[in-house]
Order: sequence, then structure tokens, then C-alpha cells
Amino acid sequence: MNVLFEEDGAFKAGVILADNTTSLQVDTSTGKRVKVKAANVLLRFAQPAPAELLELAESGSAGIEAEFLWEVCGEAEFGFEELALEYYGRPPTPAEAAAILLRLHAAPIYFHRKGKGRFRKAPPEILKAALAGLEKKRQQAIAIERMTGELKAGALPPEFPPLLKTLLYKPDRNRAETKALELACEETGLAVPHLLARCGAIPSSHDYHFDRFLQEFFPRGTDFGDYAPPRAIDDLPMAAARAFSIDDATTTEIDDAFSVTPLDGGGWRIGIHIAAPGLGIAPESALGVIARDRLSTVYMPGRKITMLPEDVIAQFTLVAGGACPALSLYLDVGPDYAVRGAASRIERVPVDANLRHDDIEPLFNEATLTAGGPDFAYRRELTVLWEFAGVLEAGRGKPANNAINNALHTEYTFQVDWDVPEGRVEIIERRRGSPLDKLVSELMIAANTTWGKLLADAQTAAIYRVQNAGKVRMTTAALSHEGLGVDCYAWSSSPLRRYVDLINQWQLLAQLGGVAPPFTARAGALLSAMRDFEVTYAAYAEFQRGMERYWCLRWLLQEGVTETPARVVRESLVRLERLPLYLRCPSLPACSPRTRVNVAVSAIDLLLAEAQCRYLATLGGPEGAADIEDEVFPE
Repeated sequence: MNVLFEEDGAFKAGVILADNTTSLQVDTSTGKRVKVKAANVLLRFAQPAPAELLELAESGSAGIEAEFLWEVCGEAEFGFEELALEYYGRPPTPAEAAAILLRLHAAPIYFHRKGKGRFRKAPPEILKAALAGLEKKRQQAIAIERMTGELKAGALPPEFPPLLKTLLYKPDRNRAETKALELACEETGLAVPHLLARCGAIPSSHDYHFDRFLQEFFPRGTDFGDYAPPRAIDDLPMAAARAFSIDDATTTEIDDAFSVTPLDGGGWRIGIHIAAPGLGIAPESALGVIARDRLSTVYMPGRKITMLPEDVIAQFTLVAGGACPALSLYLDVGPDYAVRGAASRIERVPVDANLRHDDIEPLFNEATLTAGGPDFAYRRELTVLWEFAGVLEAGRGKPANNAINNALHTEYTFQVDWDVPEGRVEIIERRRGSPLDKLVSELMIAANTTWGKLLADAQTAAIYRVQNAGKVRMTTAALSHEGLGVDCYAWSSSPLRRYVDLINQWQLLAQLGGVAPPFTARAGALLSAMRDFEVTYAAYAEFQRGMERYWCLRWLLQEGVTETPARVVRESLVRLERLPLYLRCPSLPACSPRTRVNVAVSAIDLLLAEAQCRYLATLGGPEGAADIEDEVFPE
């Protein structure tokens, strides 16, 4: 005697070797001996042989229409042998009964299983919905096949243009377009951006990277929408000092300026003047919400996305020729540059000049300070500030370390000429730590430290930048910043560009004005802004580094550079000379960090921002070479 039984969702047949009532020992058609529960036996038969039965059942099942079976069977639950009797109009053979079983089992949308070998027809409304779903899948499969073929042929399917950004940056794998794109990439061996570029969907490699960033951080675009203008500021006293700023040529958000006023009896009153948008913008206003949403200006080579609208920036930036609202810190220093007194004021500050690095550094640098140089406007004031900066630096215990670091580190300015199609880039090296850098950074540290302590002493909430055990983080506690060597450090000097600075300015203005500050230490708005700022600011910086890498690769192509010196950073990693570009060099032999080597650069891929790097020769050892650092962004 033979049996047909179900095991692990599959139908099998075999010869009974032993029948123990509740279970059977069966020798299957494949020659395997198994133990089968009696409850899993669907059919007992003498003829044909087990293997032949399965073969006859499968061929017979192929000719049976599930739709016809559904129409002729009743509403009640039934067994497959009952339906086989009705279908054939006579007692079915074992093979015929098995054919009906296989057909019922293979049509789950027509027949719902109710047990071993038992079924019930699907209700009409459920069947209709299931058939519609099947038809939809069939049409989708046809569409996927068509779109895949078009993509492989280098043509963009008509469904793709409205979905391009989604397909590139946030694909929905349930969509037919995504499935077609993935299949085409698999069959062509191309990455998604390369395949779409071949189809003409990515005309600009720069915009491909830029749009990725916008899709994540500015999905509604970079427009500011509607907002009320800042509150008019007409009642501020006029400062007696005449200020000047120091920035690079492209700066429009001029947050800080300085003044130097001689004091009777010797010494100077040094003014640090910070733009005061907090006077005209309230935290809960539309502009305050805009700043909260953006959290920082986004920088990248050739363009930027400002935190505040340009017309609002224009009202508060410390531009020459105006008397600008400012939060000023005045430090009275003696002839020895010792600080003898400090005062903070809310006032209007006349700005006489906006000095630019490109114009001033050739006249004011280490050489001219040592050997003397040409006279120029603000030379005396800059010299006083530089000498005062040296005293401040020594007070922080940092001059020796900074002397080394300043000699080693280089920063790069990217200038993009957009009048050239796709842009032409110029990358300008500039050694960090020039006298101008030193005086600006030290005065900013002085302001941020002084105002941070003022807020801490008054127990007014603020957001501090702290560093301990080498880790930098934001907190509402006035803790030390070990890297800078100060007891507390609250970013307050860039309120036009960073939301944390704007928050701290609101708190300072309230403290100096004798009114309740807008934020308390445990305010949810303060804590959430701090957390969001830290994450977003890091993401903006990562995007900036990514775009600088892109423009470095563009520069190599633009200048036709295929070989270049580089410095070894660590195993298989080099940094090209003259560029802030790090590349993996698998063929690099074992050598010490800072070793100078010559490498070949090829296969530059602007869409993936990658390039192949191959070792050519060693040019020199690490002796006397500057340290190669990872990407570092100063405080």
C-alpha cells in the first residue's frame, strides 16, 4: 500500500513499510525512509507507484482551471476528494484526486485552506480584491521589465523625472521605479548615479552632491518664507570708539569688530564689538523660528546657505560706514597689557572699516612685525591687538604649543568662478596662525570666556563649549575647556551665523538689561536646541568637508594633474601636497608618517568623489617635515 502525505508544506508519496496506527514508516519515492504521522496522510492507494502518482497528478493539475473549480464548488467547507468526485462525475482515480489536491493547494486566492486536504472557496469580494492585486503585480512586472530595458539602453523612462531625487537619495524599494533601477544596475554593473548619469538624468556632478544635502536638511528648499522684519532699534547710546573688522574677502556676516582707544596715563581701552541681532529678533518670532530651524549657516566652496535672510543680515552685520547695534566688551589694559577692568555695553558702534585678509596680511605679518614694514591705516591698532593677544595666549598657558601648531597647520580657501560652466575652482593655501589669526582668535576667546563667566556668576542659563579627556561637547554647565585652557567658554561671538551664539546673546542682553532671560537652565527649548545644534553643526561640517573633497578632485581634473607629491599620514593613507585631499594608496610600501612620496592619481570619479592612487617613488623621509593632521576645524 502507498500513501500521499504532506511534509513541510510539500506533497510526497511513498510505500508503507509499517503502519503503527498513529504513525507510519514510509519509503518515499526518492528512496528516503521517513516517519509520517497518520494525521498527515491525505490519500492511501495501491496503484500507481508513488513516483508515477506524483507525475500524473502534476500533469493533470496543469489542465484544471482554478476559476472553474471555484464556480462549481459550494459555499461549505469541503475535502479535495469530494470535489474530485463532483468534478469528474465518478469516483476519481488516486492520480485524479491528487491532481485536484495540487490545484486547490496552488490557488490560495481562490481557495482558503481549512485543514489537511480541506478547503473553502474564497468569498467573492475577497477574491475580487486578490485578483486585482495579482493584475496589478502583473502590470508592475511588465513595467519593471520595460523600464529596466530602457535604463540599460541609456534612455530615461518617462516615469523617472518627477522621482529623480527620491530615487537618488531616498529610494522607496516598494516602488516599481526603484526595482527597475536596482535591476538595471545589477545587470549593467553600474552604480545608481553612474547609470542615471548615462541616461542624462545627472547633468551636474556638483548639483548631485549639493541636492543630496538639500534633500536631507532642506527638503522644502532654502527659501525663508514669510517673516516680519526685525524690531526697530532706535534707543541705543552711541559708542565713543571707532571700530574695524577683520575678515576674508567673501564674508558678509560680519559678526565681530574691534576698537583701540588710548587711555590717559597710558594703556588702552580695547573694544570687542559683536553684532547684536538678538536686539531685533525675539526667540519666538518668525525669524527666531527660522534661526532655530537652520541652527547655523552652511558653508561650502563657492556658496553658502545663511542662517538668517540676507536682508536681516544686512541690518545687523558690522559693515563699514554704519553705526551698528552691538554688544560690546571693553577691556582696560595697561602699558604692560595687563587687564585692569572690564565692562559690557549694549550700544551702537560706528564701524569705520572692514579690513580684508588679502589686503592686510601682505602688510601685517611676522616679517613686517619683526623687521618693520610700510605704514598703513590701522597698523598701530593691529600691533596693539597682536601684542595684547600674545599676553592673553600666555595667560591661557598656550603660547609654546600654539607656536608649534601654527607653524604646521595649513588651511585652504576655495574660490569658485561660476561664470565658467560647472565652475572653475582656485584653491589657495594659507598658513594658520598668522598675526591676524592670532589676534582675532584670542580676542574671541576672551569675549566668549568673559561673557560665559558673567552668565555663570549670575546663574543665568547658557550653552557652553567644554572639553575634557579630549572630547568636545555642548552643555549647560560652565565647565572648563581644556584645549583652550579656560575655565568656561560660551560661544557668543557669531550670532549671525550660529544659533547657540544667538541664544547666549539673548541671555546676555537680558542679564545686562535687568530683565528675565528667555531661557531657564532646564527649559526644554534650550536643551533641545543645544542637542539639535550639536548634531546639525557636525553634519554641516561633514558636508563642507565632502564638498571640499569634491572640488579638490575637480581641481586635479581641471589642472590636468596626474602625478603629485604627497605625505604619508598612516598605513595606506596619504595627503596630497597643496590640497586638503586624503586618498587611500593600497600600493604604498611601509614607511613612517610624514614621509614624502610621489603618487599617481587616476580614475577620478566626481559622482562618487573617489580616485585611484598609486605609489610611484619615495621623495624624502619624515625628518623636518610638518605633521600631517586629520581634518581639524578649530574652535
